[in-house]
Amino acid sequence: MNRTHPPDVPDGTVTRARSGPWRRPGVAPRAVIIIVATAVAVAVTVVAALVLAPGSRAPEHPNATAAPAPTSPAAAPDYMRPPDWSPYRPAVHLTPAERWMNDPQRPFWNDGRWHYYYLYNADYPEGNGTEWYHATSTDLVHWRDEGVAIEKYANGLGDIETGSAVVDTENTAGFGAGAVIAIMTQQHEGVQRQSLFVSTDGGYRFEAYDGNPVMDNPGEAHWRDPKIIWDDAHGEWLMVLAEGHRLGFYTSPDLKAWTYRSSFEPGDLGILECPDLFRMSLDGDPSKTTWVLAAGVNGASQGMTTGTAYWTGDWSGETFTATDPVVAWLDRGADFYAAVTWDDPRESPADRLASRYAIGWLNNWAYAGELPTTDWHGGADSAVRELRLRTVDGRPTLVSAPVDALAALEGEAQTSEDLRVTDAASTPLPQPHSDAYRLRVEVAPDPDDPAAEVRFRVKEGDGAFATVGVDFAAGVAFVARDHDAVAATMPPVYREVRTAPAPPRDGIVTLDLIVDAGSIEVFVNGGESVLSNLAFGAPGANGLSVESVGGSTELRSVRLAPLAVAPVERAPGRAPAER
Repeated sequence: MNRTHPPDVPDGTVTRARSGPWRRPGVAPRAVIIIVATAVAVAVTVVAALVLAPGSRAPEHPNATAAPAPTSPAAAPDYMRPPDWSPYRPAVHLTPAERWMNDPQRPFWNDGRWHYYYLYNADYPEGNGTEWYHATSTDLVHWRDEGVAIEKYANGLGDIETGSAVVDTENTAGFGAGAVIAIMTQQHEGVQRQSLFVSTDGGYRFEAYDGNPVMDNPGEAHWRDPKIIWDDAHGEWLMVLAEGHRLGFYTSPDLKAWTYRSSFEPGDLGILECPDLFRMSLDGDPSKTTWVLAAGVNGASQGMTTGTAYWTGDWSGETFTATDPVVAWLDRGADFYAAVTWDDPRESPADRLASRYAIGWLNNWAYAGELPTTDWHGGADSAVRELRLRTVDGRPTLVSAPVDALAALEGEAQTSEDLRVTDAASTPLPQPHSDAYRLRVEVAPDPDDPAAEVRFRVKEGDGAFATVGVDFAAGVAFVARDHDAVAATMPPVYREVRTAPAPPRDGIVTLDLIVDAGSIEVFVNGGESVLSNLAFGAPGANGLSVESVGGSTELRSVRLAPLAVAPVERAPGRAPAER
């Protein structure tokens, strides 16, 4: 259980713009996942993310310094992780030095760096409760530890859970122009409330507002994860809040007094968490914009696991109306949850509408505490990806691609073209000579002897491997982990095959894989769909092979590029070295 203290600050209130009592959904209580191991107790870590209001600029932080270059310009990139790192410490994904991490939050740009937070439990496994851990980056690939920005249990309202933050450039809240205002959920004795914290140094340290909570719980079992943006069209702050099986919308002039407006109920997707709301242009046309509403959901009713779902539609200032009630998925893998998105304030207004970044938690609560990592726990963050809203098969679709800066880690690539894979022959492929790598392939069934499937074995060695493939007959790409090094000891959900649409485009299916020490992210057909999964080979095993099932497959092209290690820059004395 979370360690909490009695509240010692006044309660806040929420007003309603519409008549009628608060509705409490007639649903079963939220599933509480308690992970018990012989020497471990689960802790949930809280991160709040930050985003600039439209047209705003974050204040400069006088103590911030530019990060040193990851490597000396004269130094050759290192494609192998240091030998004293543990077997599954990622080469190019963010992890804490120790203890536990989970939910990511929106970064914001300030004084030449992205400022990012993730939920962190410094007491794992001995104690529970989360706080906001701060990391910064210049390129969303190399990260620097900045320590805890908001400590848990400091104000008597419980631990610091998921929320979001904004830069109040116009001083709407009265804490000074440019103050960073973070609003997040705090939970005390099972009651979830929303609290406000203020930073006047650009987001490095926050202080609790004396009037917390700014939103007191109206009697809801599930009332959490506020996501806040500036609604420029209506001149006010806009919040979306997870309220069990629905998402609630609130507005405020000052980030302290919030008025309920309406709710959105998407159907049978379990208890909703970690919502997001933003506006984008369709196909890059700034005259055609639409709103996107997203949330962490349970996709069991659709043959999915937990993940990030979204709807496109319209925000009127009062209500969100979905254009299509059928849910879409930002990622169809097993391990992409609590995702957040943000734009780049340095770009033009049209470019800010055309693209956004996204990052998700590479883990799943079904086995979050059972991963084979010993020096830290809670999985990792996904690679940052860029999102665009494109019309795909007649429907507005969020299309993903690895952030451009990741390409700067790529070394000299091995390439092959026009290979024919049969069910009876072994096709030699380029082999990885790095701990992390990027594999791009173009595949198509042989027109004279069409295969039913093509399967790539990744992290192969000592009898273990994960499979990434394309089922041509079903028109899907898939990832299977039932033969990886930890599958036998994991819950059944870990061994379930995850699929994503993969219709041929001009007769070809393209796969773009980011493979790291403990994960595989697969971008299908230029990111029209994505499959992100944790995957664990035998320690040190990194083989790659391909087979065709039921016929022959044409490998039109293969490109294998090593990825240089991007270690997190740890502050001296703040955390132990990675090992």
